Amino acid sequence: MKRILCYGDSNTFGTDPVCGGRHGDEARWTGVLQSMLGEGYRVVEEGCGGRTTVFDDQMADGRNGLKTLVTCIASHNPLDLIIVMLGTNDLKKRFQVTPWDMGRGMERIVDEIQKFPFAPFYPKPEILILSPVLIKEGIAKTIYGCFTEEAVGLSKQFAPEYEAVAKAKGCWFFDGALAAEASQEDKLHMTAAEHEKLGQAVFGKVLEILG
Repeated sequence: MKRILCYGDSNTFGTDPVCGGRHGDEARWTGVLQSMLGEGYRVVEEGCGGRTTVFDDQMADGRNGLKTLVTCIASHNPLDLIIVMLGTNDLKKRFQVTPWDMGRGMERIVDEIQKFPFAPFYPKPEILILSPVLIKEGIAKTIYGCFTEEAVGLSKQFAPEYEAVAKAKGCWFFDGALAAEASQEDKLHMTAAEHEKLGQAVFGKVLEILG
């Protein structure tokens, strides 16, 4: 049994942009991935709305992804692969990030995983950096007023920044924005149809990594 931890934010949690609730288990990209991989794999969801890479959010406690990462790994060992899809919430105006900051945030996450304090009792997992879907124009006019239109352009920097981190750290990379997109409804979260597309794309990458 190969075990995969999916560590992300509301687009891993499965926030529904239409009703504001949560997509069903099988509709989320993680559920699609589990269904396609089948019985030889166990996909573990760790999606939390508002989660950042490394930033403490004074408006929402417990959202610093770096601070909760090791606990999540400890809770779900042994793991063969950790998929990290984070960064979107780093683009909230209050964090004032640059593209360089975006890359360094993910770099800290990867460094924390690669330290892996659980060896030799558990195997060190592979790491897949999954660059998130792009934020769409009009985000500032949605209920997510913490984002300004500047976030639209910044989100386009995820792929080059994250790919560079993956190359430098010797881990895997996939640009999720090539497979799926945010909804027209809230400019931020994926519809069920887009979750399906992302899950199918990640499936192919997981097979490449784990065989």
